[in-house]
Amino acid sequence: MDQTIQQSIIKISLPNEFNFEQCLVFLTRSEQEVMHQVRDGFLYKLINIDQELVLCKISYQSHVLLVHLLRNVHNKNVHEAVAAYIREWFDLDRDLRNFYLLSLEDKVLHEVVPAYFGLRIIGIPDLFEALTWAVIGQQINLTFAYMLKKRFVERFGESLTFEGTTYWLFPSPDVISNLQVQHLIDLQFTRRKAEYIIDIAKTIANGQLTKQMLLQKDVQQMTETLLSLRGIGAWSANYVMMKCLHHASAFPIADVGLQNALKRELKLERKPTVEEIKEVSKNWGGYEAYATFYLWQSLSD
Repeated sequence: MDQTIQQSIIKISLPNEFNFEQCLVFLTRSEQEVMHQVRDGFLYKLINIDQELVLCKISYQSHVLLVHLLRNVHNKNVHEAVAAYIREWFDLDRDLRNFYLLSLEDKVLHEVVPAYFGLRIIGIPDLFEALTWAVIGQQINLTFAYMLKKRFVERFGESLTFEGTTYWLFPSPDVISNLQVQHLIDLQFTRRKAEYIIDIAKTIANGQLTKQMLLQKDVQQMTETLLSLRGIGAWSANYVMMKCLHHASAFPIADVGLQNALKRELKLERKPTVEEIKEVSKNWGGYEAYATFYLWQSLSD
């Protein structure tokens, strides 16, 4: 994507298949969300660029994202880095035309996809955050998962207060790697989840695992590496590949939300089996992640 810079405003041009309002609907799905804020049609996001805290106010105008930097920045590379972060966060560099074409003939997607046209997979650019959120979300409802994340971030994350409002960064693996399991149990994490998260933090903090390392692998190698982490199973691995590593073919096929959405779309009296989902998704080749994301969004109606 192209971007031009005027003083403290970054302009990011957008693909035709983009709808900011649809993205905001997803971003406001929980009142407990602490990693960004949406107020009066503006999206606020605190980003760490080379150890400098950059507070962004994002809006939409004439098919361009306007990113206002609300504080003076000193790093000369900030504008470029912020634009790159937002492009990744909103998956702006992906061409979705083929996805929209295949959805027209699909018995499940032909109604779901047009209803959310322009919605992008809202990613989690930070690998540690993506892995931690995947672990937090295992076998609990979304409301409790968001509550745990909020406690985790506000207890161990870095923050910035601007004009009376506090904005948060996700805790760094360096900080979490030095915790004791009891620190997370005190926040109502299970012992197993606390152990998993601290172990993952140590693996990243000591350089054994990086996002760049994963991106250099093919899909099978990437999956195997993620599965080698304690606490990361098939669902979590596919979730991280979908939300952080940008594999549009990632497919958390056993996801309960996906099953519930398909149950409704197919008008079934029970959740579909994995084999039935494999059959239904035969036409989704290469876009399983997007099909899943749109089906998840359909549950919000």
